[in-house]
Amino acid sequence: MMRETEIKILEIDREKIEKKLRALGARKVFDDEIHALYYDDSSGSVRKRKGALRLRKEGDKAVLTYKSHVGDRGAKIRDEREVGVSDFDTARSILESLGFSVWLEMKKHRTSYKLRGGHFEFDKYSGMYGYIPEFLEIEAPDVKTVRALARLLGFAAKDCRPWDSYRLAQYYSRRKEGKK
Repeated sequence: MMRETEIKILEIDREKIEKKLRALGARKVFDDEIHALYYDDSSGSVRKRKGALRLRKEGDKAVLTYKSHVGDRGAKIRDEREVGVSDFDTARSILESLGFSVWLEMKKHRTSYKLRGGHFEFDKYSGMYGYIPEFLEIEAPDVKTVRALARLLGFAAKDCRPWDSYRLAQYYSRRKEGKK
């Protein structure tokens, strides 16, 4: 099991941030499409426990993940259990045969960098979530490190959102509809 601690920074200047990352010695580790399917059973038991059961295709590899909610104070914090699967479509079929169904599907392009124990991920959704502007996600072992990495790039605590993908989509959906 791994502890995931991350924040999202919205409405970024990607070129400027990538330039800073490269100047600091970051190395690009991923640049491809991601297709994520979020599952739950008919009673909604996964979401009721604030969990997430996700099957994701990351470029050529597929990963099955269960995340359990730890907290959202200062950063999104989840305990994460993850396993690689050899076949995305077969894993999808197995989950559906067990009674799970997709409640959320998201596709995005991700470019990832590594630096000082952190991951910096530029995400741009496509399809029905294409209205969400590109954003930066910073992941590190703990809140203190996530915040330090954000400061390294010139961001303040107020810029750091402890949101998951669902909360991000809700935020931009309301803005699109003209609500705050």
